[in-house]
Amino acid sequence: DTNLFRWDAARQNLEVTWDSSSPNSYFYKPLGTVLARDDDFQVEFDLTLTDATAVGYMELAVGLLNFAQATNAAFSRPAGNTPNLFEFDYFPGGPESYGPSLDVSLADDTVSATNESDFYFAYDTNALLNGVTYHVILTHTNGQAGIAGEILTNGQIFTTFPNVYAGPISDFRLDTLSISSYSTNGDPYGDSILAHGVVDNITVTLPPPPIRNFSGVWSNGFWQAQWISRSNWLYTLQRATDLGGWTDVSAPVPGNATNLFVTDTNPPPGHAFYRVKAERP
Repeated sequence: DTNLFRWDAARQNLEVTWDSSSPNSYFYKPLGTVLARDDDFQVEFDLTLTDATAVGYMELAVGLLNFAQATNAAFSRPAGNTPNLFEFDYFPGGPESYGPSLDVSLADDTVSATNESDFYFAYDTNALLNGVTYHVILTHTNGQAGIAGEILTNGQIFTTFPNVYAGPISDFRLDTLSISSYSTNGDPYGDSILAHGVVDNITVTLPPPPIRNFSGVWSNGFWQAQWISRSNWLYTLQRATDLGGWTDVSAPVPGNATNLFVTDTNPPPGHAFYRVKAERP
């Protein structure tokens, strides 16, 4: 629902409505890479709420997701079918709820409507005040099966999310930054949220790209490509003669966290173009 997001060109910030009566809606930007459990990364942003009301237990969200899955028709926050999430959630609390809650949430790639347990979240039972700017920091450390976070106001710690529910996290795949307004369509409990506010000063800190210093040389009569690779990625050398159709000229090769060398053992006569495809296994 594009009506939920308005870019303020003068103030250089985003005015957001989180409205659970609308379909799942995202103001998003692709990361240009894929993040997994073996990566260090961080998301920071400022959040200022104008108002936030809820019935039952429903949240507003900002963070990272897997775009293909988040735009799948089966993706549902109320049903728990939300694989691959890394986000800040604020539950304002309302009638028949547990009261307000601030959460940092991580869902792995196995979460589904029938397997809702693979969530890790840390939380605090504070409420956000309207008109106050909060700086939110979400952090993942290489290899950790969890998410850490803190919120600051005027440079002072507001919360570090002291309470933890450590659901079993295997691995995940995140590729998109998103300000997310989740729908409660189909929620059997009648939960809802309507909130307005501003998101500003977003910073995403990513690990090094999976391909660096790509180059090529002739070696013993064959064209050999080389680049600095990363562990836990698969690399395929591809070739084209006209920049149109690309053909794999190597099997997928696992990265080694240093220089990787892959050779085209059957180069065409004349000229050719080369590129490397990097994928998360």
